[in-house]
Amino acid sequence: MDTNPIFRPRLLLAVALLQDRPEKGLKRGQVGTVVGLLHDRALLTEFSDDSGRCYALEAVDSDLLLELHHEPAVAVA
Repeated sequence: MDTNPIFRPRLLLAVALLQDRPEKGLKRGQVGTVVGLLHDRALLTEFSDDSGRCYALEAVDSDLLLELHHEPAVAVA
């Protein structure tokens, strides 16, 4: 899928959009969750509000997504 060894698309991955998609009503920085791995680098991504209501479900090229991390990559002593 993606040739970047750091970004490994997988289900339930938290991501942020790297580019506006005005035709879909999405702006750069909006946070989503990967809910499907599609063909040809496309990831089915769900964008939800703070209440968990989905407001967009879109196929997004993996190059337009940034993987989000909620823990440090290396333990800090």
